[in-house]
Amino acid sequence: MDTFFAVTAPGLKSLALQELTSFGFKTAAQSQDSAEIEEGGVSFEGTKADLYRANLFLRTPSRVLVRLGTFGAKGFEELLKKVARLAWERYLTPGQPAALHVTCHKSRLYHSDAVAERVVAAIGDHLGKPTPLLKPSEAETADPPQLVVVRLVHDQCTISIDSSGELLHRRGYRLATAKAPLRETLASGMLLASGWDRKSPLVDPFCGSGTIAIEAALLALGLAPGRNRRFAFMSFPGFDSRLWIKTLAESKVKPPRNLPLILASDRDAGAIDLARENAERAGVSEAIEFSCRAVSAIEPPPAPGWVITNPPYGVRLDPKQDLRNLYAQFGNVLRRSCPGWQVAILCSDLVLLGQIGFDLETAFTTVNGGINVRLSAGKVI
Repeated sequence: MDTFFAVTAPGLKSLALQELTSFGFKTAAQSQDSAEIEEGGVSFEGTKADLYRANLFLRTPSRVLVRLGTFGAKGFEELLKKVARLAWERYLTPGQPAALHVTCHKSRLYHSDAVAERVVAAIGDHLGKPTPLLKPSEAETADPPQLVVVRLVHDQCTISIDSSGELLHRRGYRLATAKAPLRETLASGMLLASGWDRKSPLVDPFCGSGTIAIEAALLALGLAPGRNRRFAFMSFPGFDSRLWIKTLAESKVKPPRNLPLILASDRDAGAIDLARENAERAGVSEAIEFSCRAVSAIEPPPAPGWVITNPPYGVRLDPKQDLRNLYAQFGNVLRRSCPGWQVAILCSDLVLLGQIGFDLETAFTTVNGGINVRLSAGKVI
């Protein structure tokens, strides 16, 4: 059994744990009989098949790392010796370029560039051929460098291998984006944290490029978010193509007979065009009803459902533009058209949220595009 680590954005760790548990993965929290989650994500154990499944099916993590080794290192000589003992041949071929991400915190080895040079030298010694070290800017264009993550905390060194490649929010469908795009992993986190039952109607009246609606459709249809992309583990020397084909086959499920009504709208006609194109690429265009309309003109169905949305915060807009009226109007629309519905709103400004006119509780706080935001959820009254 190997140890893996699902890296998450701030605030999404508990949702990643919820996902891992639902798929039957053995997490560190379970094995330690504790609800404690590591900083930055969730550890779990599994086989090669589990690594493939995690990358294919998980919706909220940013990437999945393979824990290669953890050891004490107080000097460069000790670091070199211990790094060279690790099983690099499982993940790198001799001479394959590597990109390193090194962080040092409260350790005798505090210079990240010097640590990276030693780690790459040790990899080359182990594999019998020098390993080119790429800078992050070069790694973006190389074909393909293997990301190695090195973390030194209190003289304890943890070395991990990235199995995902591109960040997992890059599902492969969103080639076009509207202003202030929402990451797919965060959109999925909003859906999971809201408690949406995947059966009731869902409305997003500020849909932009359609990310929330598309992720909702993928969730309702049971479609694996990573089914149309490539992963770094496909370049591992021990990649099992037959096992991967089998894992992909598991992701092909029959859609439910009765799909929920998913309504996505925006007052920007260009954004709606982009959203339709993205939904088409994602293979869910028939599961979503897109329309160009102002929030005041939304027409939810009578049955209670969920409103899950990411309205404008004003941060990227004209600072002179006052959005308080928009939020007050949104609150009026919710009370008039969606009584008894559940609502989840992602926003950076408590003053704006206060204009909604009824109490909402914080489901999680995170960062979206460098802006601190919170998901506030509750019932429309």
